[in-house]
Amino acid sequence: MITIGQLGCGYWGPNLLRNFIKLDDVHQIYVSDTNEKMLNKIKTEYNSIETGLSTDEIIKSTFINAIVIALPAIMHFEYAKKALLADKHVLVEKPLSMTSEESRELIRLANEKNRILMVGHTFIYNSAVKKAKQYIDAGELGDIYYIFSQRLNLGRVRQDVNAMWNLAPHDISIINYWLGETPSKVMAKGVSFLQEGIEDLVFLHLNFPSGSSAHIHVTWLDPLKTRKMVIVGSKKMLVYDDVSTDSKIMIYDKGIDKTLRNNIDHEIYDYALFHLKNRVGDILIPRFDFDEPLKAECKHFVDCILKNKTPLTNGEDGLKVVKVLENAQKCLDRDTCA
Repeated sequence: MITIGQLGCGYWGPNLLRNFIKLDDVHQIYVSDTNEKMLNKIKTEYNSIETGLSTDEIIKSTFINAIVIALPAIMHFEYAKKALLADKHVLVEKPLSMTSEESRELIRLANEKNRILMVGHTFIYNSAVKKAKQYIDAGELGDIYYIFSQRLNLGRVRQDVNAMWNLAPHDISIINYWLGETPSKVMAKGVSFLQEGIEDLVFLHLNFPSGSSAHIHVTWLDPLKTRKMVIVGSKKMLVYDDVSTDSKIMIYDKGIDKTLRNNIDHEIYDYALFHLKNRVGDILIPRFDFDEPLKAECKHFVDCILKNKTPLTNGEDGLKVVKVLENAQKCLDRDTCA
């Protein structure tokens, strides 16, 4: 059994509490937040949750085993570091920190203290994302040409980070997970419409060592809620639509087939020697069990602590995402990637 202290209970915090409180291996939960109204609401909904301790008291407490950090992104490093120095296991919401240097420091501390450091890349625990990974790894899609991702909505507009730091960690973590590699080149272009210096529209382009490419579109300014990713392979194409209720994954047996004219074997590539022919086959909507990803994430964190396992989304995984964001931010800051 473990005792959890959660720092922050704003937008995402209540969702974490809802899942942690249902776990049999969680003995007690303590929550701190500067919003007394929110704490009173939490206490009313869950009378077993304790809200009387401050943030510092939770971190320093000898009877709390693990700290869950659901604070604004700019505060992640400070409080994750304090928690690790206090010999606590840590689950920190994405992104792990705001710089790769900070992320490396947290990884070093976790290793030094022999504590679990896990990042809340929730979509890695999504059954549909895992299913897509199975198709990729099995070679069903062939060589992956490119991935196109859209994460769009009208609001919630943030003032502490731009749309890229707010939304793109999800897409970057998924793409890294699917491809099993990290980008060799990162480019980004963003625009600030609502708040000067805080981009609410960002396009990222990622090139990978294998030759695959990815394009990510994130914004707070779109009339439709969209969470869609398209994987284009040499054999088949896959669409992952997180908003869909009955067809989260669709596999299209479509593509462009290249064949030699008259079966001539020619060592020198000549475009005229080849036929490029459209192929249109069946559409498959696979069936699979779908559980709440956050529930799986919270359970995984507790299991990793009790069984001393390395989390699927550990500190190194968080660092890989932060490095992409950091390089993309450099493009945004100088308005060029040349």
